[in-house]
Amino acid sequence: MKGQPRGLAIDISSSVRRLSVSRALIQKAALATLRSENVKDAMLSITFVGRATISRLNKRYLGHHGPTDVISFGLARVGRRGAVIGDVYICAEVARDNAKRQGISSGEELLRLVVHGTLHVLGHDHPDGSGRVTSRMWRRQEKILARVL
Repeated sequence: MKGQPRGLAIDISSSVRRLSVSRALIQKAALATLRSENVKDAMLSITFVGRATISRLNKRYLGHHGPTDVISFGLARVGRRGAVIGDVYICAEVARDNAKRQGISSGEELLRLVVHGTLHVLGHDHPDGSGRVTSRMWRRQEKILARVL
């Protein structure tokens, strides 16, 4: 994508008709996350999908039923410099529902999920349940997101 630093390749695609955030901001959020972790080489794919697709991915790869907001796959760290390769799938419809419940914009929630998914690709994790929003990963995510917004 135009304007990306050498060594950091981010591909953004969508099967969703309209996203409530620009591709430039999506790229900015992903780059901010990679830079916060001092990643110099990465190939990251970010795909926005509908409920049916995210539900299939959730069932096939995680064994869970129904839609979720984000699923990430950290595929590899290859080469001498440890290049990161990963995929992030985000369900824009679930993000929109989450945003409405939280009283925030859909765009902000989509960017949060970009950061969240990218952190997962990089190996970060958080507990399930209420501990999720107080975890170290969540605090890191919110700090990165604040710089993007």
